[in-house]
Amino acid sequence: MDDTAPVDWPAAARVAGRLSRPGPAASRAELDDLVAGLRDAAHRAGGHASRITGLAAVDGAAPEDVSRVLVVDRPRWALANTEMFARLAAPLGRRPDGTPTPLPPGARTVGAAQVGSVLALLSGKVLGQFDPFTAAPGEPGRLLLVAPNVLHLERTLGVDAADFRLWVALHEQTHALQFAAAPWLADVIRTRSAELLADVAATVPGVDGTRDPDAPGALDLLGRVAKALLGPEGGGGVLDVLTERQRAVFEEVGAVMALLEGHADVSMDQVGPRVVPTVRTIRRAFEARRDEGAAARGFERVLRRLLGLDAKLAQYRDGAAFVRAVQGTVGRDGFNAVWSGPDALPSPAEIADPATWVRRVHG
Repeated sequence: MDDTAPVDWPAAARVAGRLSRPGPAASRAELDDLVAGLRDAAHRAGGHASRITGLAAVDGAAPEDVSRVLVVDRPRWALANTEMFARLAAPLGRRPDGTPTPLPPGARTVGAAQVGSVLALLSGKVLGQFDPFTAAPGEPGRLLLVAPNVLHLERTLGVDAADFRLWVALHEQTHALQFAAAPWLADVIRTRSAELLADVAATVPGVDGTRDPDAPGALDLLGRVAKALLGPEGGGGVLDVLTERQRAVFEEVGAVMALLEGHADVSMDQVGPRVVPTVRTIRRAFEARRDEGAAARGFERVLRRLLGLDAKLAQYRDGAAFVRAVQGTVGRDGFNAVWSGPDALPSPAEIADPATWVRRVHG
């Protein structure tokens, strides 16, 4: 265990495992079919995603080999995410001179309880996830498919199970291809996220004895978070708790995530009914479910804001609109210039106005 980590990550995984709700009831035969079906869908999805997107791994890996597929339950998904967060947050554990960052007594334990609780809540909502951050050099990233959540949603939506599993796998394998085609992408996200985490940590006094004078104190920060979560509709958001510098980095990372999620969302539909016969039915049912969640009120609304689910939904839709607009103007290959290097990534303003990205990149 790393005693310099800002959070006791193994403890966070244990908290999440204890608090995660069990999945839907199913017989052993149904569970075996589910796991086998998800593995098969992920294997087939790689080739389809490559054909649709025009992306290929720069190291020559076959499309079905651009990820390591893991079919997991909710606690195992939470554990995988603590492993990923441990990598992303590792720079917070030490000062620039290499000495450990001092932490208040009990901070790591409190952090574990907070992170574990949030992961437990999210563990029942995530269908799949691609993790490019924990792979060893030369290894592909992990593709996590959360079996109980896929089973729950395909039953809830009343959609064809085999089609739905392939549709979900197409989204995640598109992510795997994005990072395989642009290996520098993981470092861009890792570096900018670490910068944001370090800057936010420095705004709370008592951690290392320094604080940005323009940033809110701990009590003010807590008050702003509460207002963002509990205030009236339109009365503010999580961005309200960030400084101007932090907000700029947050929005820059958000633009990249919107690109990735929007591209995967568009690709999973572009496969068409020849590959996923009920793709249009699935999309309609899935979007209706998304809209129903976004319209929630009361405690569920607070929970959605706390977990950032509404912001995530906006990323999918804004990013998809960007992808469709660019592809409609310069075609698929013209759009794929976005993977040519960090300078080709869209800014937040370009996500909102795709024509400006086209003019900048294509002239």
